[in-house]
Amino acid sequence: MLKLVHDNLSNLMSKLYFCDLILLFMTLLLMAAGSGSRYGKLKQFDGLGPCEEFLLEYSIFDAISNGFNHIVVITKAENQEYLKEYLSARIPETITLDVLVQDINNLPTGVSVTTERIKPWGTAHAVWCAKDVINDDFVIINADDYYGKNAFKSAAQFINSLESKNTYALVGYNLKDTLSEHGSVSRGVCNVDGNHLLSIQEHTKIGDVDGHIVDEDSNNELDPDTIVSMNFWICNASIFEYIETYFSNFLNVPENLEKSEIYLPFVAQEMMVNGLINIEVIAANSDWFGVTYYEDKAEAVSTLSNLTKQEQYPSPLWS
Repeated sequence: MLKLVHDNLSNLMSKLYFCDLILLFMTLLLMAAGSGSRYGKLKQFDGLGPCEEFLLEYSIFDAISNGFNHIVVITKAENQEYLKEYLSARIPETITLDVLVQDINNLPTGVSVTTERIKPWGTAHAVWCAKDVINDDFVIINADDYYGKNAFKSAAQFINSLESKNTYALVGYNLKDTLSEHGSVSRGVCNVDGNHLLSIQEHTKIGDVDGHIVDEDSNNELDPDTIVSMNFWICNASIFEYIETYFSNFLNVPENLEKSEIYLPFVAQEMMVNGLINIEVIAANSDWFGVTYYEDKAEAVSTLSNLTKQEQYPSPLWS
């Protein structure tokens, strides 16, 4: 009898804990509006899993497994309906899905520009495009990177234990674990004090030169264990207002209109410098991989196959 009461109480507590997660309404935002110029095609829609799953599906799967219940995907207009139908047919019906467009004409109220520009305004603008559907804490990632299960577990724990809306976070990876064998990569190199982010410096051409990790622009060697940002951010909806101000100021500079972009790390860093937020750095404790170049695809396919064989993922993923 006592065992039955204990089991029923345990089940009730589990349900209450699950309800707390659901009531929190945790959102994952995936940036999937890239053109895949170095990859040669739209890599976010390339079938890499054992059953041709997209890489972004694994991030969605890991997020849902850790209590996320709202998925937002930012993409191009020509891909919106396809992606909405594709994901709606796969993810659980209990999950809220928004597939939004990063539209170059989506500008702050009262702002207008005259430009022949075609290229989107950058990653900060992509995030800002979700301002009407996100009202609380949320995670931002690239759609064409694999971040690992533990990264999402850590993000969920951070959000659930968050006491201040002025605290953001960045999931950091060791530089040596984020390189490509097929060419140089761009990485946000972090200056960290304990678990507190001090600054991020963008290095656009990092590669392996004769067994050493080198910033090829300056020829400076980098520590393999340097913490880098792979665009896995944990933010609050307060960022939208700041991006809007930042974007408006950006558009007031004529030289920016042709090719310049607003990048999410620059916005977050400016908010930090201005004392509006502090940013914690969370160790990923997960393997990262991406598909910067088409030649990276074979290793990505092999890794996902091995993870599936190890029963870390079902096959098909949404079975």
